[in-house]
Amino acid sequence: MSQLITAVSDQDFAQQVRTASNSQPVLVDFWAEWCGPCRMVAPVLEQLAAEQGGRLKIVKLNVDDNPQTAAAYGVRSIPTLILFKDGAPAASHVGAAPKARLAAFVTPHLAVSA
Repeated sequence: MSQLITAVSDQDFAQQVRTASNSQPVLVDFWAEWCGPCRMVAPVLEQLAAEQGGRLKIVKLNVDDNPQTAAAYGVRSIPTLILFKDGAPAASHVGAAPKARLAAFVTPHLAVSA
């Protein structure tokens, strides 16, 4: 992981994602070590995290190590990105995508800076 993106687990998912999403949107990257498309998305998410600053929190959940949370949110393919807002899923995206497409996916859910 990086300083901009942190790992979450089944144990801390409620606090790190659901509770945190009450104050800012949280994008969860459901991934696995062996997943090629997941590795393709990782640097794109790093770029988004750097560009969005404090407007978006990005976390990663390894589905092999944390199957309960992945199952609870119906994750069947990876990478799956689920954006949480106000404690609940607000949008999801399945599969690798270029930066422009992922930015277009998250931007409508971000607070507008004054």
